[in-house]
Amino acid sequence: MKVAEVLQIDALKNCQIVAGHLGLNREVLHVNMMDAPDIISFLKENELLVTTAYHLKDQPHLLIDLVKAMDKQGCAALGIKTKRFLQEIPSDVLELADKLSFPIIELSIDTSLGDIVNHTLNCILDKRTNELQHAIDIHKQFTNHIMSGKGINQLIKRLSSLVGYPVILIDQYAKPIFYSEFQDSYIQQMEVWQKSDIHFYFPDTAVFQFSDRQTKQTYSVFSVYTHQKRAGFLVLVGEVLPIDHSTTLTIEQATNVISFELMKEHALKQYDRRVRNEFFFNFVEGAFSSEEEIVSRAKEFSLENEQTYLCIAGKLVEGDPFDSYVKNQRKNESIFEYIEDELKVFPVRTHFFTKGDGCFLLMKITDASQINSPVIPALEQIQSKIRRQFNTSISFGLSNISTNLLHVKNAYKEAKDSLQAGLLSGKENFIQSYRTKGIMELLRIIPVEDLKDFYQHALNQLASLEFKEDKALLQTLFVYLESHCQISETAKRLYVHRNTVVYRLEKCEELLGRKLHDPETTLQLRIALQIKTILQL
Repeated sequence: MKVAEVLQIDALKNCQIVAGHLGLNREVLHVNMMDAPDIISFLKENELLVTTAYHLKDQPHLLIDLVKAMDKQGCAALGIKTKRFLQEIPSDVLELADKLSFPIIELSIDTSLGDIVNHTLNCILDKRTNELQHAIDIHKQFTNHIMSGKGINQLIKRLSSLVGYPVILIDQYAKPIFYSEFQDSYIQQMEVWQKSDIHFYFPDTAVFQFSDRQTKQTYSVFSVYTHQKRAGFLVLVGEVLPIDHSTTLTIEQATNVISFELMKEHALKQYDRRVRNEFFFNFVEGAFSSEEEIVSRAKEFSLENEQTYLCIAGKLVEGDPFDSYVKNQRKNESIFEYIEDELKVFPVRTHFFTKGDGCFLLMKITDASQINSPVIPALEQIQSKIRRQFNTSISFGLSNISTNLLHVKNAYKEAKDSLQAGLLSGKENFIQSYRTKGIMELLRIIPVEDLKDFYQHALNQLASLEFKEDKALLQTLFVYLESHCQISETAKRLYVHRNTVVYRLEKCEELLGRKLHDPETTLQLRIALQIKTILQL
């Protein structure tokens, strides 16, 4: 109740406000009666204090300290029964109360303080009971609304009609989900919020308000929580005052119902995602028995066989090693949920699959020209948003285009290979297109022990320890092979006489036990010298 409403109670009808008239909108939640000088330490916020001022009758100037303390504490008002012990309220106290907009009520001498306290508390309790009953009724309405299948969108519109403000439901990244009414100004404002990452500045409280400096519009924001996290915000375009309990309770009931609905939708999405993932990875890993089975099951996920596809493999950077496995997995899931939402406005139709800290995007495209535009720019935008929202990075590997769904298995492997090639090169936050592996990349796949065995076999005595210090022979052999076995060109590159090259090559043949003009021998030597580079021998 407001102070102005309290004055309408029968027990206070003969009372009058003598100071602080501008504070009549202060809220009264509690009533207390003072008979002791140390009452200040026991006062609560939004409390109405009534007193006979008995302990102040000889020191009326102490009223100034009491009024200051009550205003600082956030008390509602002070009621003083004059003509009993304190004949009149000092003028300087009244001036201070006017300055602070702190109401001072002169109580009638004919009314007992007990009656004032009891009647006021009864009225407060009646009002709170009515508000709670109203909240229960509203909760039932919203619950029945959802249970009847009308959805969150219709609930938002219903809430807007009840509170008299436009309502917008946004997710935890300030991305709009539902509007009570579509207006360009609201849509444009939401876009501004997204670009400015306004959600980073939202306090971690259930209710807060802020004003836009440009539009001068005030927004009231109510947090929507689901299990262990804040799933979004209910934004009202207008100011909802804390003392407006009826409106606040109505909005709180809406947020509760929306929370349960969002949890239900999240559970359904998780189930759907799990089924999709199971199909995709069974498909690309060859778990299905026939092509007919693949084509038949793919139709359940709107995947057509006669369609051109591009497969993209994505991988998040490894999480903080000091964080638990569960925490890192939850972060990965949040990022993947964010990417999946972003794909709803992707320029091409995309299917999304996840596994561990990796994800796969299967895009329906018409030709290769779409890769450079719009696919790669859209992927770069996702990378930028993930960097900004989660302070982490994701890298992508692109496959070649597959002409139908059955060829996606090859595209899946190509996407993983291109991603792995980028990771091996030490890059981060990259987009790597597929290309056929070079000889060095193929050699790196082979186990080190096998490479060493081949190296020893191909170079024979040249690979033995006693020739490690004599680099001239291996250098000459390498340049000779790189010069297409041209002695003159080899001598020119090494800045030595032609006869020196001939002597060194003859020495190499002697140690190898083979002639260098044999094609098989030169091929093995070329590979062995590449292995030498890889193994850093």
